[in-house]
Amino acid sequence: MKINHTFHAVSVAAMLALGTVTTGAHAADSEHPAVKRPFSAPPSADLTYAIKAKQHGLTINGTATVQWRAGDGKYSVAAESRAPIFGKILETRSEGAIDDYGLAPASFMEKRFRKEATTATFKRDTKTISFSVGDETYPIRGGEQDRVSIQWQLAANARATPDKFKPGSEWAYFVAARRNAEQWVFRVVKTETITVGGSEISALHLVRQQTDDKDSQVDLWLAPSMDWYPVRVVFKDADGDYVDQTLDKFTKK
Repeated sequence: MKINHTFHAVSVAAMLALGTVTTGAHAADSEHPAVKRPFSAPPSADLTYAIKAKQHGLTINGTATVQWRAGDGKYSVAAESRAPIFGKILETRSEGAIDDYGLAPASFMEKRFRKEATTATFKRDTKTISFSVGDETYPIRGGEQDRVSIQWQLAANARATPDKFKPGSEWAYFVAARRNAEQWVFRVVKTETITVGGSEISALHLVRQQTDDKDSQVDLWLAPSMDWYPVRVVFKDADGDYVDQTLDKFTKK
């Protein structure tokens, strides 16, 4: 995985999404969608991605492994990214239940290279999202995601209603990061050809709509012929840093 910055670029794409976030519960209240959509979780699987990245002037190649599990009313996503010389550069985990909105995270953890782990906690009893870093809190209204779960929520929504994921359509979700949260809107671009494990497949390209120059760009490709697994994810920061991960192989569990 090529990870210039020691960016957690190397875990699941979601983990890398470094989007900026609104500062405070009140700011988030005005743009906090709670929408129930048809949901069909992709089969549990172990996935391996090849990673290229540019971070803080460093260019690194590496790999990311992702364990996706869904069943019995719960889910988990555990990702780990490694690069030569550096070793483990990023570790992330999202886990929780599956409810009427789809994935319902209980906790999100991110451990970056040489940094302390940070967590976001979704307190279902008090309907509040809080963080291990900072004092921001946000209300839980239904459908909230974190940076790891969001790509799997999108995959599950697309898998359930592929006819609705047409070019030009937009999909809004409220996403928690390391210390705050904000609305992310994904726009469906078009179907493109992606090379996965040496074979070319068709994948639906979605792009996160940016609200200002500080937002990171997130591109996501979902493969209909592969149960809508995320086959490529690209994160680009305003300063030019990026993380590009492409699926190399996967095994259903």
